[in-house]
Amino acid sequence: MTFDDLFLDDRLLLELSHLKFETPTAVQEATIPVILEGKDVLAGAATGTGKTAAFVLPVLQQLIDEPNTNKIPRVLMLAPTRELAFQIQHVTNQLSRQLDIDTVIMTGGFSPYKQVEYLQQACDIVIGTPGRLLNLVADESLDLSDIDVVIIDEADRMLDMGLGPDVLSLLATIADGFQACLFSATLAGTGVEIFAEELLHDAEVIQIDAANTKSDQVSQTVYFADNKEHKLAMLEAFVNDPACESAIVFCNKRERTEEITEWLQSRNISAQVMHGDFDQAIRRDKTRKFRLGQIKVMVATDVAARGLDLTNITHVINYDMPFKANLYIHRIGRTGRANRTGVAINLVESHDLKNLERIEFHLDLKLPVSKLKGFEPKSKANKAKSKKKSDKSKPRYVSKKDRD
Repeated sequence: MTFDDLFLDDRLLLELSHLKFETPTAVQEATIPVILEGKDVLAGAATGTGKTAAFVLPVLQQLIDEPNTNKIPRVLMLAPTRELAFQIQHVTNQLSRQLDIDTVIMTGGFSPYKQVEYLQQACDIVIGTPGRLLNLVADESLDLSDIDVVIIDEADRMLDMGLGPDVLSLLATIADGFQACLFSATLAGTGVEIFAEELLHDAEVIQIDAANTKSDQVSQTVYFADNKEHKLAMLEAFVNDPACESAIVFCNKRERTEEITEWLQSRNISAQVMHGDFDQAIRRDKTRKFRLGQIKVMVATDVAARGLDLTNITHVINYDMPFKANLYIHRIGRTGRANRTGVAINLVESHDLKNLERIEFHLDLKLPVSKLKGFEPKSKANKAKSKKKSDKSKPRYVSKKDRD
């Protein structure tokens, strides 16, 4: 299938050609026709599969088919973080260059008074985070009564951040009859389906294989570490490998990101820290430097797992294993994007084992275990774990008698 087969406007096809998007991804192929039919959608697709364009393209096509003559908001796009909101706006602006369509973005971190000024201008699409939008509605600065389409991106993250009630309160201000589409990295184990039941009507459920969990594009490997010093030594070896052109190193706590960044810098490795305590201007500057290759390693909390527009990452290294499987999916989804290959490395000490086991259980996947030459684990416990994990990863022979 090509984008031509989706019956999109020639101006959208021209922008897709400029961006060198030749064929739709699986999630785009599955969801665009359904959204264009006006149906509610619940779509599960991993990070890096093109899901932003999967909802932006049909929304723009709908605005082309039914022009917004009053220039009041008709489309609402919700994101859990301001970084993701800006990414959605970026994609929307790219694809609508040939169109007379206006967007505004409303998130925390910026003056609400300035944003109210933007709302007084012509607007077709409002993109924002639930908390800021809810405040604007409460102040009667934003009127959502004429919204026709609501997009909720990364619904699982919305719930993880406790934003579900804000989303429901916000949508309660919209007249009945709007089309709603929920996109999530995973539909299992996060309460997304229950959330969707409250928002969607007779929805089309679309589940694209979580490509970044089992795809050949992303190799995933566990390396057992005896202690902190062993883990740091392996981290240094991996980021100094010539194959590692750019890497995100994930930690669970802000304090650890700062500690690891300082340690890497002391080893003459180009590294910077990224976590939620930086203001928007600093985050954007850090992102720009990383994207331009001025910084090789970004050490981050999960704020960088979603929303940051980073496409050329060769390696994702989990210095700490995340607490939840959906966070793991989003982390490793930062590599192996746009048909490129990527490497996901998991450095596992004994205290990481419970998180590793929880992730494997929810993914129904045993991650392969390997040893880095010259950095093999020395403790008997880790050797035993390595052997046990390796044995589990091998197919078990079942005799014909047992099968019968």
